[in-house]
Amino acid sequence: MEEITPASLDQIQTQYAREISALQDIRPHAIITTNYDNFLEMIFTEYTPIIGQQVLKLNHSSIGEIFKIHGCISKPESLILTSDDYEEFTTKKKYLSAKLLTYFAEHPLLFVGYSAEDPNIKSILCDIDEIIATNNELIPNIYILEWDNEITRKALPSREKLIAIDSHRSVRIKSIVADSFDWVFKAFGANGAIEKVNPKLLRAILARTYDMVRCDIPRKTVEVDFQMLENAINVEGQLPKIYGITTLTNPTALNAGYPYNLTQVANKLGFKSWYHANKLIEQIKDQTGINIKASDNKYHIRIKVGNTDFSKYSEAAVILLNSVKNNEEYNLEI
Repeated sequence: MEEITPASLDQIQTQYAREISALQDIRPHAIITTNYDNFLEMIFTEYTPIIGQQVLKLNHSSIGEIFKIHGCISKPESLILTSDDYEEFTTKKKYLSAKLLTYFAEHPLLFVGYSAEDPNIKSILCDIDEIIATNNELIPNIYILEWDNEITRKALPSREKLIAIDSHRSVRIKSIVADSFDWVFKAFGANGAIEKVNPKLLRAILARTYDMVRCDIPRKTVEVDFQMLENAINVEGQLPKIYGITTLTNPTALNAGYPYNLTQVANKLGFKSWYHANKLIEQIKDQTGINIKASDNKYHIRIKVGNTDFSKYSEAAVILLNSVKNNEEYNLEI
């Protein structure tokens, strides 16, 4: 299979070059294939292959992935090839279909390179029909693209196809018949949901995203600069910093920036107890509606050590609270 697969797209015959270019422009959220070869990885170089049992085991980013559900020649042990392999695959197919249903429900699904009578297609459509379609209704957002070199421009092929999935049931999906896939791919790529956005970049962001929701932090609109994010992807350690995440590789620098606990802040203000410094923080909250302890900022930072949170304060916090103590005008920089 390696020998018959082109080594690069430059080796593809000219008449197929436009089709492949149009296919690339679709920039699909995900690709699902039963093919063993690596040709799709060559077409979609920014996508990550998820091979065989990995489809069931791994947490996926839901974007920029090629699901190779029958395995891949890069991992021969993953191939679904023998009768026993197919029996095992059929046993686990329900779970696989359930994992893929989110794609089917939320995005258009285009079957390419399969006949409507393909057993794999019938099996997947059967599971989809049970959940999405009822009463033999047309399954929304699912198309099957079939090639017919004898079709003419004046032909009017059916726009729907009724596929028998067993002796008692059939499903209806949308049908496209063409002698060239060029215009079909262009139509699906015309308004790509992730146009001009690198799928590899989105996967990297999702893979490095943590749940950092703090209910006491005001919600703000965030303007996304994809160029800045893409640059950050290429520099080790930069992307986490955009999210405000970093490892304490230099705790000395952190301690220098936020050297005080609340008791030490109180002592610098002439108080004997942290309580009085905390009262000044509460006074700021009452006056401005902002609690400087509710987020990490120039005055305060919260550090988690084990299961315990510690608040540390900067010299700027001491200056701010001193102004509040003396009833002086102050400006918050949050």
